[in-house]
Amino acid sequence: MQRYDRLREILRLDPDKDFLAIYRLTATYEFPWDMTRALELALFRTYAVPSIGRLLADTAEFTGRPQKRYDDTSLLLDAVVEHGFESDTARTAIRRVNQMHRAYDITNEDMRYVLCTFVVIPARWLDAYGWRPLTHHERRAAANYYAELGRHMGIKDIPGSFEEFEETLRTYEEAHLGWDEGGRKVAESTLALMASWYPAPLAPATRALVLSLLDEPLLSAFRFESPRPPFKRLFRGALKLRGRAIRLLPPRKAPHYARQNPEIKGYPHGYDVGELGTFPVPGSGGCPVPHPRRPAEAEAQPPA
Repeated sequence: MQRYDRLREILRLDPDKDFLAIYRLTATYEFPWDMTRALELALFRTYAVPSIGRLLADTAEFTGRPQKRYDDTSLLLDAVVEHGFESDTARTAIRRVNQMHRAYDITNEDMRYVLCTFVVIPARWLDAYGWRPLTHHERRAAANYYAELGRHMGIKDIPGSFEEFEETLRTYEEAHLGWDEGGRKVAESTLALMASWYPAPLAPATRALVLSLLDEPLLSAFRFESPRPPFKRLFRGALKLRGRAIRLLPPRKAPHYARQNPEIKGYPHGYDVGELGTFPVPGSGGCPVPHPRRPAEAEAQPPA
């Protein structure tokens, strides 16, 4: 197989019908490392929306147990990519995500915005640092994939195309990005988590690298000092060189899923998708606002 053969395979598929197959090929064969990095950056954008950053800080999951929260989020989302929407594994993963979200007061607009980051930020990353940019075909498939995921999560008014996802993200950020102490705490905790994946002497460089990849509206929202321009040029230039080097290598022969990432550290002996995430009890250390629990949700909680 030659470098662009898989892209030709992707282009033979229908992005409106075969969106899962296209997204799986794109995310697990063409760009697994890049997708992981892009979705990590997408996390920071969500923290910079005060209503989201504040809630994440209040739950203390990203500040008290950041590695577990990172692992569980990655594995639950990845279960759908690997197994498909109709599989028992994916249904269990989506049910877990929905059970967690329903324990909190989260607006549809915030949920839709987070969904937009999953669609738009990887495309931006690959335009800047990938060994090739995403094609319109792949962007359309990604939009359809996440629209389907959003429907399974009960999100309303989902954008109908990649361009609509992009516009929704832009307008929401213009209206809502801003300072919140909770968002800053969660961002700091995530920076510390990323630094912990590498030898301690590299921690300052890791922090500088991540901050160099955040745009000015994000840096301003968190009140982070902008890295010096030479550092930005160095880090961003290194990523662009990596993309050019990858272009010269043979294509990947086997898929690479998030569960295979070295950053996933909490389950060395395996995991049960149904046990991932948290089991918040509304009004009892979970959501600060009590909610009536649906019977199905009550049954899904483990016994005390």
